[in-house]
Amino acid sequence: MRSVVCHIGIGSNLGDALENCKSAVKKISRTDFVSLIASSSFYKTDPVGDERQNYFINAVVEIMTTLSAEELLKALQKIEAGMGRKRTIKGGPRVIDLDILFYGQDIIKRNDLSVPHPEMHKRRFVLEPLNEIASYFIHPVYGVSVRGLKERLDDNKSVRLIERPVTHGRH
Repeated sequence: MRSVVCHIGIGSNLGDALENCKSAVKKISRTDFVSLIASSSFYKTDPVGDERQNYFINAVVEIMTTLSAEELLKALQKIEAGMGRKRTIKGGPRVIDLDILFYGQDIIKRNDLSVPHPEMHKRRFVLEPLNEIASYFIHPVYGVSVRGLKERLDDNKSVRLIERPVTHGRH
């Protein structure tokens, strides 16, 4: 059975967004066949797309899993549904959003799953927390590190650190 290092983007802008994100980190870490390697700080970020919505709280976790990409997607969707996620407007407000950013170095293009996440290289709210825990990680499509993507970024949205995780970095 193959073990894969994955990166999951976490976001929320409904209810207590910070608590929603912290709860999601706990739920991910308690998922069968998943072990948490690192969790980024939590960041307060401007919305992308419909800017008339609340700011977001965003973070990224690094995990090791033996789940396939499809199984991991289903597990994350189950967490989202359990937390009350309703899929209504694309880019709209949400209780929780869990996105597979990287699944090892795999490139997956299907209707229900695109990995690496197709928009991540354009989004400061993803690259800032991802760079904190995986600056060295090479994007399998662009062949550039996360740090390199962040340095080349043309995104002026606000991303402010608001809270460091209880356990930070690799453990």
